Amino acid sequence: AVVVTAGSEEKCRACTELGADLAINYRDQDFVTVLAEKGIRPDVILDMVGGDYIAKNLKAVAMHGRIVMIAFQMGSRVDVDWMPLMLKRLTFTGSTLRARSVAEKAEIAQALERQVWPLFGAEQLKPIVFRTFPLAEASAAHALMESSEHIGKIVLVNG
Repeated sequence: AVVVTAGSEEKCRACTELGADLAINYRDQDFVTVLAEKGIRPDVILDMVGGDYIAKNLKAVAMHGRIVMIAFQMGSRVDVDWMPLMLKRLTFTGSTLRARSVAEKAEIAQALERQVWPLFGAEQLKPIVFRTFPLAEASAAHALMESSEHIGKIVLVNG
């Protein structure tokens, strides 16, 4: 099952319309409780929140599961009981582009060009674009992003 969390009922509905099996509004419900009630134990958790979600992820993830950190919106310094990592025999890993060398970033870009861009051309991948803004209106685009009212990407266009 594909489970997502989102910050509004409208965003949850959009996620299920895009194919998620379950969408949990994190403002109204604790995802760990909802998953437990439904008997769902995720094999993989992709986390960009961090903070107290780290302990929640350790509780929610399945035996032999994987937790992948890609950002720390709520912080990277937390007091966590790591015992579930060993008891569940988990893989806990993370990745970021920032710390990579220019050569590594170039390799990633080339791999994306070879393997991912053709999927867009074949319409197997379709970006969800909420709104575009001219580059001169970047501040308005940023204000929209901060409002969190959008569903999909906000794109700046040159021209």
